[in-house]
Amino acid sequence: MLLAVDIGNSNITIGLFSQKRFLSFRISTNLKSTQDEYSIMIYNLFNIHSIKDKVDGAIISSVVPQVSEKIKSAITKLFNIKVLEVSPGIKTGMPIKYDNPKEVGADRIVNAVGAYEEFKSALIIIDSGTAITFDVINKNGEYIGGAIAPGINISADALAYKTAKLPRVELKPPQHVIGKNTIDSIQSGLVFGHISMIEGMIKRIQDEMGCKCINIATGGEGAIFYRHIKEIDAYRPHLTLLGLKIIYERNK
Repeated sequence: MLLAVDIGNSNITIGLFSQKRFLSFRISTNLKSTQDEYSIMIYNLFNIHSIKDKVDGAIISSVVPQVSEKIKSAITKLFNIKVLEVSPGIKTGMPIKYDNPKEVGADRIVNAVGAYEEFKSALIIIDSGTAITFDVINKNGEYIGGAIAPGINISADALAYKTAKLPRVELKPPQHVIGKNTIDSIQSGLVFGHISMIEGMIKRIQDEMGCKCINIATGGEGAIFYRHIKEIDAYRPHLTLLGLKIIYERNK
């Protein structure tokens, strides 16, 4: 069984791949948690879900270096295996056409690998997490760059934190764009504002590329955008974990 872990700024997503099934879990990213605490979390997940399969491989991607070593050590301690990490020098099978390839977040490359493996086409991947990232792959399977914007949750938090009278609201689209009360107005600005931003970015990227792309949504709020943006062709909630599995197999 393969253990795949994606360490993000807000959450750590864990995937388990065996011949019989796929399971995924999510825990909070906490810089203060120790290696032992992460070991206990992973151990408890296995016990709670009665997972008896032997873990014989592990791979991680991370944008939080302070947590990476703790997770790697926890996995090694629990399962006595070497952990592969997505970092410069690993075989991804995807050329990175970035000014400095080392600057590209590991999760962005992993998403690109997973999406191109499935669609074999020019792609835009919209990953909505702490940040909203747009990752662009050309028809030849080359990662050519992208864009980064604040995620919808960061925007909601900043609005509530930086204003005296505006509350933190549930992230769901109101019935109307024109809000008739404060809650609806904030929800409209956040949800429809981000929807419009994504629609505009998709158009600008495709215009610059000179071709139609397949547009894939992933990430925590990806389902919201998939439901409301007709330009998004597919929603893949486990894209990062699937990309990690592909990269692991390419590095066996």
